[in-house]
Amino acid sequence: MALTKFSPIFKRSLKTNPIKSCISFLTNGNIYDLAIVGGGIVGLATAREIKIRFPHLNLVVLEKEKDLSRHQSGHNSGVIHAGIYYPPGSLKAKLCVEGLRLSYIYADEKKIPYRKCGKLIVAVEEHEIPKLDDLISRATINKVPGIQMVSADEIPQIEPHCRGLRAIYSPETGIIDWRQVALSYAKDFESAGGVIYTDFQADHFTEVMNADFPISIRRKIDNSSSNIPEVTCKYVIACAGLQSDVVAMKTGCSKHPKIVPFRGDYLLLKEEKCHLIKGNIYPVPDPRFPFLGVHFTPRIDGSVWLGPNAILSFKREGYGKFDISPKDTLDFLFYPGLLKIAWRFFGIGMKEIYRSIFLSNQVKLLQKYVPELQVSDVTRGPSGVRAQALSPQGNLVDDFVFDHGDGPVGKRVLNVRNAPSPAATSSLSIARMIVDRASEEYGLSSQK
Repeated sequence: MALTKFSPIFKRSLKTNPIKSCISFLTNGNIYDLAIVGGGIVGLATAREIKIRFPHLNLVVLEKEKDLSRHQSGHNSGVIHAGIYYPPGSLKAKLCVEGLRLSYIYADEKKIPYRKCGKLIVAVEEHEIPKLDDLISRATINKVPGIQMVSADEIPQIEPHCRGLRAIYSPETGIIDWRQVALSYAKDFESAGGVIYTDFQADHFTEVMNADFPISIRRKIDNSSSNIPEVTCKYVIACAGLQSDVVAMKTGCSKHPKIVPFRGDYLLLKEEKCHLIKGNIYPVPDPRFPFLGVHFTPRIDGSVWLGPNAILSFKREGYGKFDISPKDTLDFLFYPGLLKIAWRFFGIGMKEIYRSIFLSNQVKLLQKYVPELQVSDVTRGPSGVRAQALSPQGNLVDDFVFDHGDGPVGKRVLNVRNAPSPAATSSLSIARMIVDRASEEYGLSSQK
């Protein structure tokens, strides 16, 4: 699938600058105070935040792909979430509401295009109304700005082509290109003196006999064009997304929770039908799942995406229906938690697969919200893969998770183990929390 388009001013941040890499190697021998593993939106936001607070520290971001933000940060709905869904007191609730405010401030400061188009969460069945009441109670406790309940008659005033029994309206929900935001974080980081190495897959984390810089991170030996085989550092923050459990285990951390990839396929509304949708239209979510259901999402480029569904992917970073990695598949198929959840939700999983195959079935679901929609109005669109953490008991982990490992390396590594949606919206607030924790645990100082 083609990557989300981005502004040419950010292209410089996508690849390792060979001159800068050479200068970095000559001046510090690839020795750093702290290495951030993962060049997605959370890793880049964290690197930026550390550099802002501790400008004297030598920092490096290690990204395994040739470009930054290739996966979840570049394959998502592009929604700026307001914090409606998340249990009060959870990290998601706190960090999303804070992240909403910070995201708009940052986008204004950097002149990154966005649109506050709002969101409707629409009940189309009577049994969904109590769930809608629960959601607005959560949103009120979470202090989501501007949230309100609207009647069936008021829904068309907000979305002329939408129908429902009742809906929650969130005027502060918006849309943005999150990859463009991530690349802007990278630009900030590099401008402040940070170093980014792409094409560097961190594969071995070992202790070395250096009291000041005791961790060696070696790159995976493959056909990579990277000329940087190793970096040495004091501390590591791993924000590895779909590879977070793999990286965590390599640093001496627990194998739990396991990352299970779920592919989501989108439909595209044909250009002549995009007038049907003004803002985000979401269903009332099933509380058993962390997925928000098939929804209507306008994009910054003027297109409208419908979806996604949620289907088990047989490759961590496989965006095609037939992308299979035997290694990835065996890795999670024999995980006890997956067998338990597969048995529990077998029927729902089969419905998702059926809808992904038959376009008319997917459109039938969408017609509950926009009756005018026809099969002829849509085409198949892009796909994304979501990293979903799963416990050994077969429970979907529904909050952000961070942990440390044991031993000489593990105790110096902070792992972001689960950061699904709304991680993009929350990226700046997550970064602040990570840096607060790293500052306390690692004794980082604002002075040399």
